[in-house]
Amino acid sequence: MIEYIKGILTELTPTEAVVEAAGVGYCLAITLPTYSALIGQEDKETKLFTTEIIREDAHELYGFVARPERQLFELLMTVSGVGAATARMILSAFTAEELRMLIATGNSKGMAKVKGLGPKTAQRIIVDLKDKALKLDLGGDPTELPLADIEVDNGVKAEAVSALTMLGFATSASGKAVDKILKADPSLSVEAVIRKALTML
Repeated sequence: MIEYIKGILTELTPTEAVVEAAGVGYCLAITLPTYSALIGQEDKETKLFTTEIIREDAHELYGFVARPERQLFELLMTVSGVGAATARMILSAFTAEELRMLIATGNSKGMAKVKGLGPKTAQRIIVDLKDKALKLDLGGDPTELPLADIEVDNGVKAEAVSALTMLGFATSASGKAVDKILKADPSLSVEAVIRKALTML
């Protein structure tokens, strides 16, 4: 198992990061909190904790700036009906602390707002993970760093729509949701737009 990858961050999008280490470029699927923590770190050395998923048809690497977020990701995948894509969607819709609070308070309704996560699966997550999630130490989690301010322009819309499309949403529906969000608040960052869109689509 690959514990972490440490190297130069050469590419960054809201859904992927490419880290070059020892001459090899590793493409890692990431969550929005990790993306937020990496903004402005391009061409600098970074360290991402990893989860490696090997299937017959794919070999995937998921990267996280903090161990607790990776632990939550791996815990989510132990729940029946929750795969890597759904786990990443959940951790993109909520920060690690928000997710832990949803689990601790039994708020399955709030959790079920995530696309593809029905009330039964949300309830199963709460039942299966309540004790385990509460034991995680999220103190000093770098995913809780303030978001970088991003000027609103067409780049914000394009990046948000691109990220939503890569997460499995239709381009047209993503574009309409992003337009609606930015019309209501044009000062939002890319991450904030995507978070809101995840509860609308």
